Amino acid sequence: MMANPSPPGRPPAQRLDGLGAGPRDAAEDGPGRQMLALSRERRGLSRGQLARRRFAVRWTKRLLPALALALLSAVVFWPEIEGNEDRSRVSFRRTVQPRAEGLRVVNPRYQGIDDLNRPFTITADAAQQEGATQILNLEEPRGDLLLTDGAWIYVQARTGRFDRPANHLDLAGAVTIYHDSGLMLLTEAAAVQLDAGSASGDTPVAAQGSFGTLTSEGFRLTERGAVVVFTGNAHAVLEGKR
Repeated sequence: MMANPSPPGRPPAQRLDGLGAGPRDAAEDGPGRQMLALSRERRGLSRGQLARRRFAVRWTKRLLPALALALLSAVVFWPEIEGNEDRSRVSFRRTVQPRAEGLRVVNPRYQGIDDLNRPFTITADAAQQEGATQILNLEEPRGDLLLTDGAWIYVQARTGRFDRPANHLDLAGAVTIYHDSGLMLLTEAAAVQLDAGSASGDTPVAAQGSFGTLTSEGFRLTERGAVVVFTGNAHAVLEGKR
C-alpha cells in the first residue's frame, strides 16, 4: 500500500532519535508550549552541614522547654508584677510572723495616775516598741502632769524612752519643762518619774521665770514641782527686788 502523502505545507513526520522530540512532536505540542526543564539532581549533605543540623536540633530540644517554662512563669506571676493584689493568681509566699520589735504606733496616747491618783498623759508623734517589753521609744514626746493644787507641769523633747510599768520617762534633745507658775527649764536630757511628779537632769540647764534667769550644771525638781534645786556651778541674774 502507498503511504498517505503529508498534507501540503507540513513537513513529513520523523521518528524520535532518542535525544529529543522530532519535528512531528514539536508540531503536535502546539504553538507557544515549552518543554519542562529537567529537575536538578539532589545532592547529599556534607559532614559539616550534618554536624550543624544535629547541633541545631539538639539545642532546639533544650530551648523549647525553657521557653515554655519562662512563658508559664510570666503568666503566673504577672499579676504580682503589676501590683494587683486582688487578682486571682497562683503564688508561693513564705509567711513572716510579725515580731514585737516591729510594732510602731502613730500618734500614741498613754494615760495613767500617780501615787496620789492625779492623772498624767503622755503623747508623741510615733512610738516604737522594744521587743516584747513595754518600753517604748518615742518621737517628739510630750507630757502633762496635774498637781494637787490644780497646777500643772508640761514637758517636751525630740526623743524619749517611756517605761510604762515603771512610769519612767527619759527625754533627750531640746528638753523643755514648763510649770504654770511661769518657770521654764531648758536642757538636753532629763529623767521624769511620773508617779512621783519629779524630774532631774545632769546636763547644763537654763532656767527662766519671774525671778530672772539662771544657769547651772544640773537640776532637781522635787515635791511635785514645788521645789527646784540647781546643782553644780550656778549663775543667776535676778530681776526687780528679788
